[in-house]
Amino acid sequence: MASEKFQKLVEIMARLRGPNGCPWDREQTFDTLKSYLLEEAYEVIDAIDRRDWQELATELGDLQLQIVFFSQMAAEQSLFTIDDVLERIASKLIRRHPHVFANEPAATAEQVLKRWGELKAEERGPERPEGLLESVPRSMPAMMEAYQLTSRASQVGFDWQRFEDLLEKLEEELRELDEARHGSGDRERVEDEVGDLLFMMVNIARFLKFDPELALRKTNWKFRQRFAQVEQGLARRGTTWAQAGIEEMEELWQQAKNR
Repeated sequence: MASEKFQKLVEIMARLRGPNGCPWDREQTFDTLKSYLLEEAYEVIDAIDRRDWQELATELGDLQLQIVFFSQMAAEQSLFTIDDVLERIASKLIRRHPHVFANEPAATAEQVLKRWGELKAEERGPERPEGLLESVPRSMPAMMEAYQLTSRASQVGFDWQRFEDLLEKLEEELRELDEARHGSGDRERVEDEVGDLLFMMVNIARFLKFDPELALRKTNWKFRQRFAQVEQGLARRGTTWAQAGIEEMEELWQQAKNR
């Protein structure tokens, strides 16, 4: 059963952290494990992108290990236990889904998200007011942070009403970037305009109901594949990157695109 296998994982982690356990595991702290947590999360996403379901099962196990690892360290310091982690998420899921576990109506995903935000605010209570965007971690990768910030703002109606308005704003940002680049030459201003342009592209993806991070990952994958084909094409011709001109590279790139 899943519960028995999960308990076995918890016991293995406790032994690894114990007096006669693994020196490496015993040396880890909350801070040293942060990078491993991020790495495992990205490896889960990569397995999904590749539709490698067997690998996904492995990567999800690695990600779960991180949760058990953090919980074991917390238990050693009498902060909380894995039981607390499981109880809190189970309680939160029931509390935040009254349309499933109670009698509240919610016909659309948008209504669910709106109610989720309201319940979250109620849980904090009036003595713990929080700005709408304060719960978005600043430590997120910038594109994910921008997506979360604009998603939260859109939930209260702070959003564009028409896609055409987004395109107009995009053109405005492009003009401002061009003006900054050809103006005073102030690199800080140019950087600001590049940031505004990227932020606008995140908004466009969100408005069209795409996750910009996932959309960009797909494009990165296409670029990897096509660039490798250009590289292979040059090798077949006995040409190196140094010898190839941009025209030859573009020719091979177009061939890769049309395959």
